[in-house]
Amino acid sequence: MQKIAVIGAGTMGNGIAHVFAQHGYAVTLIDVSAPALDKALQTITRNLDRQVTKGTITEAVKTQTIANISLQTDLATGVKDVSLVVEAATENISLKLKIFQELDQHAPADAILATNTSSISITKIAAATKRPAKVIGMHFMNPVPVMKLVEIINGYATDKDVTNTIVALSEKLDKVPCVVNDYPGFIANRILMPMINEAICSLFEGVAEVAEIDTVMKLGMAHPMGPLQLADFIGLDVCLSILQVLHDGFGNPKYAPCPLLVNMVTAGYLGVKSGEGFYKYTAGSKDLVVSERFSR
Repeated sequence: MQKIAVIGAGTMGNGIAHVFAQHGYAVTLIDVSAPALDKALQTITRNLDRQVTKGTITEAVKTQTIANISLQTDLATGVKDVSLVVEAATENISLKLKIFQELDQHAPADAILATNTSSISITKIAAATKRPAKVIGMHFMNPVPVMKLVEIINGYATDKDVTNTIVALSEKLDKVPCVVNDYPGFIANRILMPMINEAICSLFEGVAEVAEIDTVMKLGMAHPMGPLQLADFIGLDVCLSILQVLHDGFGNPKYAPCPLLVNMVTAGYLGVKSGEGFYKYTAGSKDLVVSERFSR
């Protein structure tokens, strides 16, 4: 397995392309937007420069990594001779089903089709293809070049050989694979999102303030980042979407999104990506400043 295609040039897509290319794989990064592809390559280059500065890679590795990446706006052309496709498009079920129908049509018959979805059913995505045995979840964590975990999700029809191949491949990327089964939220988000939602509910109900909630979880539970800051980092819209998948999938009211989260997303306060969520983010500043909406 030497040729890889990555669908989507956003944060996750460029990170996944970066990691594969750094480990010697020829990667085609595919996106319908040429400017998005150019921006992704700039991001990869900056992140590689950071690695060189820290001494974790050499200048030669950086140069070769960039050389291993090609950009493509046409999906059919980009996947015609690959062994693996990793889809990392927007977390939208209709879009993903459409992409997988196209991948099934244009990728080689023996190619494995993986999705980086954080919550959408692998079984449902696989059913959109004529090769459900070759469809699997490959859920990387953000930031991809740094985080070690890859949550590997078996769909109902995923072949064991496909699972074993993806486990071995993840290890070649210096990642730690964890294999789970296909139920709403898998493991990572089934546990994480209710915690984030409970933190938001605690704020909503006036139990504690933003900084206090995050400090309790960082100092008391040894979390590297508090749940509200993490929600901002993930994107409050993404958190809401995953909670809705959990709520719809299980029909259990414990997964119902907090009204405060719903209001914040409706108003466009999405966290880091919009400049404000539970905290306010200023370009060039690393200070953690609680949003004025939650200040005493």
